[in-house]
Amino acid sequence: MKVFLLVVSILLIIVVLLQSAKSGSAAKILSGGTTDLFAKRKERGAEKALTRITFILGLTFFIVCLVASF
Repeated sequence: MKVFLLVVSILLIIVVLLQSAKSGSAAKILSGGTTDLFAKRKERGAEKALTRITFILGLTFFIVCLVASF
């Protein structure tokens, strides 16, 4: 169980690091700059796949942690 949790953790870290940085938009909000953060933009291709993989790995990590705690 611990090995599986370790593998999921490493994969989750890698996938999160592969995603495109959206912090530039957040910095514009904090500094008062104009931004299109809430514009309707759809993810396509690899970005959509990475988002789905991140969600699945995050959910798996959460469930494995809950199961391992009992």
